Amino acid sequence: MKIAQIAPLIESVPPRLYGGTERVVSYLTEELVRQGHDVTLFASGDSKTSARLVTCCERALRLDPRVREHIPYHLAMLEKVKRLAPRFDILHFHTDLVHFPVFSSARQATVTTLHGRLDLFELQDFYRCFSNMPLVSISDAQRTPIPDANFVGTVLHGLPRDLLAATYRRNGDYLAFIGRIAPEKGLDRAIEIARQVGMPLKIAAKVDRADETYFRQVIAPLLCSRSVQFIGEIDEREKVRFIGDAQALLFPIDWPEPFGLVMIEAMACGTPVLAFDRGSVREVIDNGVSGFIVNSMAEAIGAIRAATCLDRRAVRRCFEQRFTAKRMAAQYVRLYAELTSETIMPLKLPSQPTAHAIIEAPAP
Repeated sequence: MKIAQIAPLIESVPPRLYGGTERVVSYLTEELVRQGHDVTLFASGDSKTSARLVTCCERALRLDPRVREHIPYHLAMLEKVKRLAPRFDILHFHTDLVHFPVFSSARQATVTTLHGRLDLFELQDFYRCFSNMPLVSISDAQRTPIPDANFVGTVLHGLPRDLLAATYRRNGDYLAFIGRIAPEKGLDRAIEIARQVGMPLKIAAKVDRADETYFRQVIAPLLCSRSVQFIGEIDEREKVRFIGDAQALLFPIDWPEPFGLVMIEAMACGTPVLAFDRGSVREVIDNGVSGFIVNSMAEAIGAIRAATCLDRRAVRRCFEQRFTAKRMAAQYVRLYAELTSETIMPLKLPSQPTAHAIIEAPAP
């Protein structure tokens, strides 16, 4: 199939550091190429891919100090996608909702994976307004706030099987936290859990501009303990050892998590996960096998020792059975086939240059 993957421009694909959506887009794109599909990726110019890359900005917008507003870049990208659309069998968007007004009336087959939270008041009427746009959820729990939206499937995230090597011997004595520092991510809970059980905590996390005040006022004062080590953002190479050497990963969220990529990253490393029962957690963690699911701080503190004693080989098997990029791509290909078979195509398309010639969108 000829497939267009349209990524957000905030981070590169894959991201240099933090960036869950862009990381998943990369894993999916590379696996589709590996399976023999003709894939074009619309993304920032510093992206790395074996697919054909259409550059939509010079580099990841978050890392460009000149950029104050991302909307113009995303709208310009959509114009490129629109011009090149006839060359593809399907357009797969990962850009939330910004593309809906442009493509809702298009004859082209499209699908949109929603990567974020859907419990925001502003979204309730939006998806009813664009009821013809096919949507994919990344967990069944993610759909709960908008059950009547046009969901055509749920596809859980996956990682390349050999991306993160498993560590079956417990090399470290610490608990790990990785992700964003924001109120809903529960880092304050993680620090308290580690303190209560008398174990060191290592934190690999980023601080978005919107959360800088929260970090300074709430989290920074908690980092003064010798048993708490704040590392900052880490890359894929550093992540293997950071997660793999941990006794367990703490995932004490306080929000309806759409998926939680770090949970399957930990599972790939053989590291058990202790997670609060919110959002997608029950769809990801096999309770008592790949980790423990808890509902309170008291339960979390009581379950830590049991979590650290779980069979790390069994944790890795859970990943291999359920969360590989190969499985994820196969599910998407089935959806693509269903959607393209239902699309009403024009009687005759104008002739187009071969897709292999795509480097930039043609001038208007």
